[in-house]
Amino acid sequence: MDADTVVGTELRGLRRRRPEIAGTVLAGTDGLLISSDLPSTDATHLAALAAASFGLGHRVADTVQRGEFRESVVCTTAGCVVTYPAGRTALLTLVTVSAAEDLGALHEEARAVARRAGSVLDRRGGAVGATSIQDAHGPLAVRTPMATLPAQLRRSSRPTWRRPPI
Repeated sequence: MDADTVVGTELRGLRRRRPEIAGTVLAGTDGLLISSDLPSTDATHLAALAAASFGLGHRVADTVQRGEFRESVVCTTAGCVVTYPAGRTALLTLVTVSAAEDLGALHEEARAVARRAGSVLDRRGGAVGATSIQDAHGPLAVRTPMATLPAQLRRSSRPTWRRPPI
């Protein structure tokens, strides 16, 4: 069986077992869509937003040093959007129709599906996303104080722009 069939079967099975899931999106860590079954939402936009949310959550987890990042959860008045890492280069995002009664059970089942789908995608080879999760975040930039810059790079007190004649 090919990777697309296995991943599709995993995602359909998760939706069948968990009726509160309105749709799923599988995307690369770069935000590019791999697979989706969202009926009404633009899946390409959600894939990009999920990658951004995942990147931010991953960075926060690195900063506070409280263990490995597990998922990103956004709860609204009408439901939740949860993003899980799926292998080294993919993300699984679930959209729920209501605040899940048992979010813990949903997390356990969804993490297992993300783990299985991710392992299939990792075995398939080739880059799904632009970078792997471990390499996605380099060191943060360091701000250089203006006083340490050479004089020609500092702003002059005179404006350099002039209004053109009318």
